[in-house]
Amino acid sequence: MNRLRKLPRWLKYQYVKLLRAKGGATVVAMGFAIGLFVEMFNLPTYGTSFLLIFPLNYLLRGSFAAALVGFLFGKMIYIPMSFLNAKMAGAVLPKHFAVQISFLPDLINHALLLNLKLIVGGIINGAILGLLFFFPIRYSVNAFKRKRRERRKLSRAKTVETNAALE
Repeated sequence: MNRLRKLPRWLKYQYVKLLRAKGGATVVAMGFAIGLFVEMFNLPTYGTSFLLIFPLNYLLRGSFAAALVGFLFGKMIYIPMSFLNAKMAGAVLPKHFAVQISFLPDLINHALLLNLKLIVGGIINGAILGLLFFFPIRYSVNAFKRKRRERRKLSRAKTVETNAALE
């Protein structure tokens, strides 16, 4: 029971820690974009694409914690996005594209085609969403840091004034 009461404070601490991450706002925004990108085609790959977060974060210098937040956000918007993923794949893939594995029943071939459409559309839409979210997140983290810096500067100035008045 005691742990449940501490949960909001712990979540706020994790949030502040994320905003103060080394490397600045670009690292946090890149991590979020990577997590969102990977989630958009995670479901049809049965969760194996989650492993892409590790090398992508390493190569693109993203924050792993922010990638997990982006991944979680992607999970929340995946259902409505899956319809757009299928539409995007339908626009990109050839009109008469079909998966035909001779020894499998037609139902399974159709399911494989649907999964392929979700993967192709998810990669395209995930890249677009990652790019769209990168800039606002970077801006908001920079704004948070700028505001924090100004508050600290005012606090230091007030402390110096107080010390000068006491002397």
